[in-house]
This record gives sequence, C-alpha cells and structure tokens, in this order.
Amino acid sequence: MGLNLKMRGLLGSTVASLCMATMAMAEGYKEAPMLADMVSAGSLPPVEERLPSEPLVLETLDSIGEYGGTLRRAILGGGDQHNIVRLISNENLVRWSADWATIHTNIAESYEVSDDATTFTFNLREGMKWSDGAPFTADDIMFWAEVFNDERLTKSQHPNFVGPKGPVEVTKIDDTTVEFKFGAPNGLFLQNMAYGFGYYVVNYPAHYLKQFHADYNSDVQALVDAEPAANDWVSLFNLKAGPMHTPLFWQNVDRPTLHPWHLSTAYGASDRVVAERNPYYFKVDGDGQQLPYIDRVTWDQVEDPESILLKAFNGEIDYMARHIGRASNLAALTDNKDRGQYGFYQVGDITASQAALMLNLNNPDPAKNAIVNNFDFRKALSHAIDRQEIIDLVYLGVGRPVQTSPHPLSPVFNEEWSTQHTEYNTDMANALLDGVGLDKRDSDGFRLGADGERFTLVFLVADVFGFQYPDVMEIIAEQAKEVGLDIQVRATDRSRLQEVAGSAEHDGYIWNCPGGLVDAYSNPDCYLPRPNVVYWAPKWAAWGADPSTGEEPPAHIKALFEAYSGVTSTADPVAQEAALKSLIDQATSQLLTIGIRQVDGAFGIARNNLRNYPDPMPIAGQLWTPAPYTAQYYFEGGDNLK
Repeated sequence: MGLNLKMRGLLGSTVASLCMATMAMAEGYKEAPMLADMVSAGSLPPVEERLPSEPLVLETLDSIGEYGGTLRRAILGGGDQHNIVRLISNENLVRWSADWATIHTNIAESYEVSDDATTFTFNLREGMKWSDGAPFTADDIMFWAEVFNDERLTKSQHPNFVGPKGPVEVTKIDDTTVEFKFGAPNGLFLQNMAYGFGYYVVNYPAHYLKQFHADYNSDVQALVDAEPAANDWVSLFNLKAGPMHTPLFWQNVDRPTLHPWHLSTAYGASDRVVAERNPYYFKVDGDGQQLPYIDRVTWDQVEDPESILLKAFNGEIDYMARHIGRASNLAALTDNKDRGQYGFYQVGDITASQAALMLNLNNPDPAKNAIVNNFDFRKALSHAIDRQEIIDLVYLGVGRPVQTSPHPLSPVFNEEWSTQHTEYNTDMANALLDGVGLDKRDSDGFRLGADGERFTLVFLVADVFGFQYPDVMEIIAEQAKEVGLDIQVRATDRSRLQEVAGSAEHDGYIWNCPGGLVDAYSNPDCYLPRPNVVYWAPKWAAWGADPSTGEEPPAHIKALFEAYSGVTSTADPVAQEAALKSLIDQATSQLLTIGIRQVDGAFGIARNNLRNYPDPMPIAGQLWTPAPYTAQYYFEGGDNLK
C-alpha cells in the first residue's frame, strides 16, 4: 500500500464546479428531505434564508451525491476527541485542498495578503449563520481576539497568533471583513490558518459565550452557582468555551458551531456520541444541494481498539482508519471484508517518526534532569534500542528504523538525519552510560544514580492511533535492561497523559512526531519545543511562546527558536527552506527526541457504497483530515449497507 499523493478521480475543476453551481442557483437551492419537512412544518426557515448570500461551492471529489444515512464509527473514552475533531470539525477561514497541495477559501469568501506578509485580510460570507441560526460576523472573531488577549482567560497564547514582535493585532474593518496584522513578517500564517489550530478564530460564538463572561453578564454568578464544576466565572467560561481539540468542546452540546454536523449527545455522557445535520451549513455542491449529504454521524463508545475491530467485521463501521489501521490488523480485516461489506483506502500518515521517545528535558527531578539533558545519555538510549526487532515483532516487518526526521518523500529529506545513532550497539550504549556517571550497578544489574539509588525512568503510555505503543514500550523496556537501564511503563489514557506531560511532571512518554513532509514548516514540534502539541520540553516551549513564562532554555535550544524565525519571518520559499534545514540539522544532531520507526502510510476501511472520500487521505501533524471534506461523503442508495 505505497503512498501515491494523487487523488482518486482527482479534484474536479473548481471553475467547472462554480459554473455548474451558478446554473443550479438560478433554479434555487436544494436541501435534505428531513430539512424540507421542517421547513414545511414551519420549524425551520427556507434554505435560501439559511445559506449565506454566496455559499461555498465545494469542489467534488468524485460525484454529486444523494441525501440520507448515518455514518457509523466508534470512539474510545478518555481523550479520543480527535476521533470527532478530524472527521467533522476542521472548518477554518481557509483550507488545504483535499490532496494537500494548495490553499483554498472556506469560511472566508476571499482573502488578501500584504507583500511583506505582515497583514492578512479575510472577507467573510455575508449572511452566514451559526448552527443555531444566529448570524456569524466579524464580531465573533473580535470576541475571540478579546478572549485571546485576556490574561484571565488565556494563560498561554497559541504560537500561531504570536509573532516575533508580539501577538497579532485583530481589527474589524466592517461586519464581514477582519484584518490580522503582525509587527513583523509571518510567512506561514496563511498555512497555519488552514491547519487544525486555525480553528480558534471561528469557534467563539459571541452571542452564546458572552453570557458566561462577567464583563457582559452582571448576573453571571447565578450561572456559576448552577455549575458544580465551576468555582468562579473564569472557570465557568473556560468550561463552556473549551478548546476544540480537548474533550471540553465535545461535552457541551449547546455551543453553536459552523461544522456540517452538530453534537446532540455529548462525548462521555452515554455509550454513543451523536452528531446531527447542521441546517445552516454554508456549503453546497455543484448542483446547488446544501451539504452535508449524510444525515448524522455516530460514535459508539467502546473499551479498546479490539472492540472497534469486531464492529468492523460485523459491518458496524462505515468509515474509519483511527485505531484499526495498524499492520497487525490487515490480515484479519482482509479476511472479513466480505462479511463487513467494506474495502480499503490509503492513509498518507507520513510522520517524522510514527513512534518516538519523548524524554522530558524539563524533568522536575534535578538529578534525572541532568542525566536526560546529557547528549551522551540520549545517544546511549538510542543505541540500546533494537528498532528492527520492534518493527518485526510489533509491526510485522512494515517500516524502517529511523531517527525523528523528514521522510524520503519530503523535499528536505537528508539520509544522515534519518540514520544517525540508529545502530543497535549495546557495547557503545554501555560505554556511553558509564561515561555520564551511571557506572555503578545494583545487585540486579541496574544502574545507580548519584544518590546511590536505582536510576529509573517512568514512561507514560496510551494506546492511541492504532500504533501499538504499549507493545513497543514494553519491548524497549526489556531492551534497556540489557544495558542496565530501568525503564518502567505506566499505562494511562490520552487525556491523563497530556495533562501530566503538559505540566512537565513526567520522565517520558512515547508518541508520534509530525514533520515528515511539508508539515515540517508549520509543525516542527519535534524539532522545536512548542506548547500544546508534544511535550519533550514544556517549560522551554512556554518560554518560546512568551519569554515572561516558562523556563529560559540553554543556548543550543535558543538557537532552534532563532533558526525557526528564519522560516516564519519571510514569505520567500528559498529562504524558508534554508532556515528549515538549519533547524532540523540542529535538532536532529542533538537527538531531542529518539525516533523508532517510519512508514509510507497506513490504511482505513470504507463501506462498499460510501462515495466521495479521498484516497489516499493525506494526514500529518496538524493536518486534521478528512474534514473539511466529509460534508460531501454520501452513501450510494441513500443509506449505509445493512
């Protein structure tokens, strides 16, 4: 299943789609039968009043669809919210094309970028509405900007919106025009707005959230008193306005959105999450049919990935790669595809390392911190890992041993970055460990720290993405014993892992690293410490976003921030590439994270009558796909197979 980054039935011409749509609009817009019934009953305005004056005509991936059906998936508890995020919610001002090649308009009808890449002006769609029918205007973006700049509500500002000279300045030009201005060039801002975290600016419905804000509601204390989980209005606001990439967002079904489906059942509230069609969704197809085609999406909450696999065998999963697209499942899924009535599609999940060890370089234990910040220790640990054994045992031989580095398909691939210190060599590892002061051992052969106690590193592990991290980490712990290192493995769920790691309270964990392809420009999260993404140096990451916070890093880490500023401070692609190469060269030479395995992609399953899904589906780092294209998925025949 090698990756081929050309779309199946490649994207139809946008111009052609617009021409077809223009003819269709002359005949009036169309809508789903369930919405037409509501209009007839007087409970919903006509479709022309629900759409913006210029709806987005979504270019067709394959064919014009038909209405109906429920798209069924499964979800794990405790932090699997990206299962929802990536499917139905990546609606930003702009979007990447479905083949991850170009940036298109989305919520914004058009945009302009100044020649010096400091000023970005977005023109919104007149008449666009939230899922509850309230108008979406520039005032909603301005409310986000107010929250973003309020230290009471935003403790750490997302780096997408902070330039080298401070946070972005957001100005309302008129009701449908907003300007984002930086004090210095920000050559990647438009790309970042198309990636996942661009969502912030269009997910703060002012008409709903202001009721939880003391500056707008003098009676907010009554709402605080009615919410057991809130201590004051700030905690109440943060509960109701929780970020979309966290569970909080998906536990509040009352919060209006701009997504194609809107939750009617909260994540974690029952054994099934349900998202119903948004009657005010702003996109149409080339025939003027309001999207989405599919009526609803459901996620059955299950205990483990094995339960999802059984559901697939039984024909209870209509479209999914998450948790089940692992190499060890391919044979069983192939054997049961006739029974489950599904086929396979490719997932271009190309990471810098699909499994990487994230040592906490801001460890709260001073003795451990001194050791893990010694380059020779990280090099020793890298040489103590038999990557090929892991690939053979866990991944059935699929993949190649690597350090965290760009994939061979990347325009900045470098063989040396990829292979350095990947040799399995216990003699070298032992010599390096002796040299960093771990030269004494206890009666069981484990190395002792300077305090005479066994030197132990506890790694947190969550079973996520279908990457079999618990199995990988157990093998690494056994291999580490061969050189006297005591690595303990602690199973947890994703939410708890991110909470602990984000607070720098951990020794280490295992995760995947973005930056395998062109996402390295916007998501260099394993080459540079950045907040709210991966946590190998959370305190340095906080400092990098705001030097008044976190912990000032040493010179070799400051040099990484300086190198990356060369990427973001210009829109010149030649200069950006040179700066990115400098960043990656410095980061990989320090083994800031320890890579294990890299692959050419993964796979997912789709029911035999599902149409209009990208194949392959590119996904990497903050490219939260398949949204925003799921609105055009449809079932041939109007319903899922029984």
